[in-house]
Amino acid sequence: MTKPRPPRPAKAPPAPPPRSNRVRPVAELLPDIGGAAFRKFGFVQSSIVSRWAEIVGERYARVSSPESIRFPHGQRADGVLTLAVAGAHGPMMQHIAPEIMERVNRFFGYAAVARIAFRQGDIRRPTRPPSRPKAPRTVPADLSDSLRAIADPELKAVLEALASGLGEPVSIPVLGKVS
Repeated sequence: MTKPRPPRPAKAPPAPPPRSNRVRPVAELLPDIGGAAFRKFGFVQSSIVSRWAEIVGERYARVSSPESIRFPHGQRADGVLTLAVAGAHGPMMQHIAPEIMERVNRFFGYAAVARIAFRQGDIRRPTRPPSRPKAPRTVPADLSDSLRAIADPELKAVLEALASGLGEPVSIPVLGKVS
């Protein structure tokens, strides 16, 4: 007969990371926080979503966005990248699929993607309110008189822009003159 095995000791929970006692930028914390959510949707690295425009270029990033990367069981290579493509841009994106695969694999540093699957859908982009051109402000007369004495045109332009941006009149002392 065989001897019964002794019970295994219980695993200790992993120790929390050491405290750094410093203020950390949010960008430093996001990969830890968002990592689980991105892995749930098939992304090993969240940076492929956040840096999609860098990977494929602004032109293609406007009409597509990565949805997921699915790998064969137990592997982290030869995956299928699923892209959502806006409207009638699907044929164009299928045409450049080899180039997109090359760029994504170059980004990962290994052959992570072997095939691309396209899905037609809406591309959500952050909406920015349309920017209105700012009306140029005029430089107050007393300020423009003091700016005439400045010989350097670049310095003069910067000071005029600064003076026009200020809400209330400010006097700029001219160097070399005592008032």
